[in-house]
Amino acid sequence: KAIKKKGDTVENLIGLLEKRLDIIVYRAKFALTVFSSRQLINHGHIKVNGKKVNIPGYLLKEEDVIELREKSKQLATVDIALASKERDVPEYLQIDEKQKKVKFARTPKFAEVPYPVLMEPNLVIEYYSR
Repeated sequence: KAIKKKGDTVENLIGLLEKRLDIIVYRAKFALTVFSSRQLINHGHIKVNGKKVNIPGYLLKEEDVIELREKSKQLATVDIALASKERDVPEYLQIDEKQKKVKFARTPKFAEVPYPVLMEPNLVIEYYSR
């Protein structure tokens, strides 16, 4: 998909990865890890635009609102993750910690994405374009 889209392939790839629901739930600090983010989604704790979504790879659109279901707002794991000082919420997400909601404001650029390692996306694209 990233190769077929118009524009810079690296930006397209990063944009597609960062639009995934599991990544946004993790980046919004609703979960400590991507794996626990996927579990929250699979177990039906997450709503997108008011509707329950249980597909971790669901691709979000700009202006989508992601929130925890009412019963899920009291989960201790979510409170622990939100209190974590380990990472900050990126600027392309608008979070309301009290309501436990986040708005996916826009698709991020590669330079904005807080990856913990130095990544060479050109090598990834080269590998998958064979």
